[in-house]
Amino acid sequence: MTATIARPARPNFARRTWMRVRLLKESPIGMVGAFLVAFWVLVAVFAPWIAPHDPNESNMDALIDPTPTAVNWLGTDNQGRDILSRIVWGSRTVLAVAPLAVLIAYTLGCLLGLIAGYYRGWIDQVINRISDIILSFPAIILYIIVIMRLGPSAMNVIMAVVFIATPQIVRIVRGMTLELREQDYVSAAKMRGETAFYIMLTEILPNARGPLIVDACLRMGYTTITIGVLGFLGLGLPPPDPDWGGMVKDTYAMMTIYPHMSLFPAIAISSLVVGFSLLADGIREISLRD
Repeated sequence: MTATIARPARPNFARRTWMRVRLLKESPIGMVGAFLVAFWVLVAVFAPWIAPHDPNESNMDALIDPTPTAVNWLGTDNQGRDILSRIVWGSRTVLAVAPLAVLIAYTLGCLLGLIAGYYRGWIDQVINRISDIILSFPAIILYIIVIMRLGPSAMNVIMAVVFIATPQIVRIVRGMTLELREQDYVSAAKMRGETAFYIMLTEILPNARGPLIVDACLRMGYTTITIGVLGFLGLGLPPPDPDWGGMVKDTYAMMTIYPHMSLFPAIAISSLVVGFSLLADGIREISLRD
């Protein structure tokens, strides 16, 4: 009679996720970060109803006095466009490009990192060498090269972020896979006759999710900064689409006279980045308690 190896009982991940959300309330830092991120998400979703003006409409009369008024709460830029409206619509750009870029980068990075760490050997060597080549270049130089080659657009920014972030994620996932592949539950899955991809996606990846979620939140902040930097360099969205980094670039020369033109978009970028960073700290704090 052949002995069968029972599958280990799996925890209720939906319940565990809900418990972590409840635990987030016990982390003041995490709650502040969640509030900032949720604020900008709501602004992006309800932009058509929140924005008081057309973001690309130029009011030549406002150029006489571009400072904040009752009509233009945050003032206007050097072309008479309402800054508040452009910040509101610009949030849609950031919160569409950054999550999509990070999601694609994590999908590729996790897949390649799992394969490299699980199989090792020549597959690991090839993936590592390609990652080393990409990581050997300064990130900002690669961003400039990719965008200048492909042209400024939201899709090309996503492609640039994916190209540069994926090797970094591969390194993280590979290191965790090398450690987790030696655990008893992986050996049990092999004895049950499970396929390699089943083991990687069902046994290894879920047990690496904690650090990866924290890194994903931090990477969202890094991507937000990257989008702002590319916009400031003129490599973001082509005008006249609202772009926080582009707004700073367009009005940088007038900063000594009308600092609000650059200050408010910069505050928007900083607040969203701080929100993701604090949220990552809160999630890390919860994972340490778990």
